[in-house]
Amino acid sequence: MPTRAETNARASALRAGFEAAGAVAVEPPILQPAGALLDLYGEDIRARAYVTSDPLRGEQMLRPDFTVPVVQMHMAGGAEPARYTYAGEVFRRQEDDAARANEYVQVGYEVFDRADPAGADAEVFARIAGALAHVPTRAVVGDVGLLMAAVEGLSTTETRKAALRRHLWRPRRFRQLLEMFAGRIASPPTRAALLRGEIETQAPHVGKRRGAEIEARINALRIDARAPALDAREVDLIEGLLDIAMPLPDALSRLHDLCVDMPAISGAVEGLDARRGALETRGVDVRALTFEASYGRTSMEYYDGFVFGLRAEARPDLPPLATGGRYDALTRRLGAGAEIPAVGGVMRPGPLIEVEEAATC
Repeated sequence: MPTRAETNARASALRAGFEAAGAVAVEPPILQPAGALLDLYGEDIRARAYVTSDPLRGEQMLRPDFTVPVVQMHMAGGAEPARYTYAGEVFRRQEDDAARANEYVQVGYEVFDRADPAGADAEVFARIAGALAHVPTRAVVGDVGLLMAAVEGLSTTETRKAALRRHLWRPRRFRQLLEMFAGRIASPPTRAALLRGEIETQAPHVGKRRGAEIEARINALRIDARAPALDAREVDLIEGLLDIAMPLPDALSRLHDLCVDMPAISGAVEGLDARRGALETRGVDVRALTFEASYGRTSMEYYDGFVFGLRAEARPDLPPLATGGRYDALTRRLGAGAEIPAVGGVMRPGPLIEVEEAATC
């Protein structure tokens, strides 16, 4: 296990490499305003954030990652295009696994550039993979936008699409909803009883929703429950999409075939094809990249396109050495009407040092 001094030194060296490539070094404060930030993180990170209250500043949180505060900083007045790098601690509570660190160091590289999104994806991946070129890694790539497009293309109600979008990052719940909307499994007993009007409660009202809002939501669910079942063929196509896990060129061939029956994903597939070309231009061996259509669905919920991860081949027990992805929608949410395509990735120097030390033994 590397010491803190060793980890910090390695982080500084990695950040310096990104600075040499043209990135501006930034350092968002460790303590961040909690209110808006908590709504931007996924369910998992929200549940694991360290939150405290300050009499003068209100609710605060220890930063659980760098991307959101960097996007906030950029949208408040950053140059365009822009490249940023950073190194420092992030903090996440661990309630289920005491072996996982609740404080560790990240080094990141973020690109804000509207001219060539596919090229920016390839740039981030190639720079981070290049920093890890001295250790054997297994690289996995995906594209959350494919599944988003597939959901939008379903011939069903907007209520059902919204539910599927909301649970995109919870694979088991997503598949359960898909099967339920197709009539292949029954609604959970409590949900079914609620929609039949068989559940009453005298419990006091808590939370932000008013009683009328809750009743309106229940009525909307009752109306939606009477909608026709999802077409079985559409469900099978989505499940076939999610099962894709093969070398990137082979996956692209399979996806082009799927476009015949799933035209809604055509734009996302074209973007993936452009990204493949940009990766090749950067010297990346695309046949060595495993494409998994489900990859990234248990990570940050602000990713909405390209996602990637690199793990040490010799140490599958370690966390990924690097992860990242595209988060265009996050810039829209934080841009007060402005937006810019953006993509980034983070590395963990602690596990990297462990891999390096094992290789020299």
